[in-house]
Amino acid sequence: MKKFRYLFIYLLILLIPFYVLAYDRVIPGGETIGIEVHSKGVLVVGFYKVNDSFIARESGFKVGDRIIKVNGVSVDTIEEMTREINDKNNISFTIDRNNSIKNIKMNLVYSDNSLKTGLYVKDKINGLGTLSFILEDRKFGGLGHEIMESSTAEKFEIKDGEIYDASVDGIIKSYNGSAGEKNATIDRSEVTGIITNNENTGIYGNYNGDISNREYLDIGNIEEIRVGDAYIRTVVDNTNIKDYHINILKIDKNDSTKNILFEIVDSELLNRTGGVIQGMSGSPIIQDNKMIGVVNYVLVNDPSKGFGIFLTTMLEEIE
Repeated sequence: MKKFRYLFIYLLILLIPFYVLAYDRVIPGGETIGIEVHSKGVLVVGFYKVNDSFIARESGFKVGDRIIKVNGVSVDTIEEMTREINDKNNISFTIDRNNSIKNIKMNLVYSDNSLKTGLYVKDKINGLGTLSFILEDRKFGGLGHEIMESSTAEKFEIKDGEIYDASVDGIIKSYNGSAGEKNATIDRSEVTGIITNNENTGIYGNYNGDISNREYLDIGNIEEIRVGDAYIRTVVDNTNIKDYHINILKIDKNDSTKNILFEIVDSELLNRTGGVIQGMSGSPIIQDNKMIGVVNYVLVNDPSKGFGIFLTTMLEEIE
């Protein structure tokens, strides 16, 4: 009797899929977006000398620490941190260091007519990217990779953020050994979407714009993706979204984010950009009229080639 019961359980495990996506179609993006994300706490990105001493480092601070309280009061911005310090001399900082909470006490030093902390800090990051997709429930995904903080070379831990419409007004071309970039004007008159998550697979949030006249594409499953012809959808001029021809060279189902190796074969795009450029991250990859992935990395030594992440990986992150 027990054998039959175990056999029944094993058959159920084999027959029931472990994960089924709630979505079967997406609105492909392609538009360039301005991005602003706000830190969870105030991030320490460096130190400066005060009267010939690195007072912050000597007090125990390290680059990458996130200041979450000053004298017991929670802070998320430099303005809030400065307000709590005010003219006080002896300060108690509560920091988050690699998910471990620590307390640091420091005596500020009076120099150049003001009290100095000796800390270089940051509370937000601004940049450009590409909107990848929007779902029927207005959730969106973008970039295909995390937002990194350059000083720490680590993922930027965010409280929230916004995306804005942007218009590309210039291109710095890629060449072997150097990735180019988009230059764009960001329209901050209206928030297009609210960013809620910054993950290693991309940025995610809720879209505010009009989607009533947007086209939908079916989602291409991993098993359907093939080596050969495909397209990336992106902007290199103003706000004009266009499809450009690529050739998929290799499919890697084992890597967490670098799944689709491709080369750009579209002469118009190569002449305009030299290959994959910064700001192109998030551009949809389309094959057989299905969205299959999102551009996320460039091969710097050969920028005509880049990587994409599976679309299904980003959708699983949302769910």
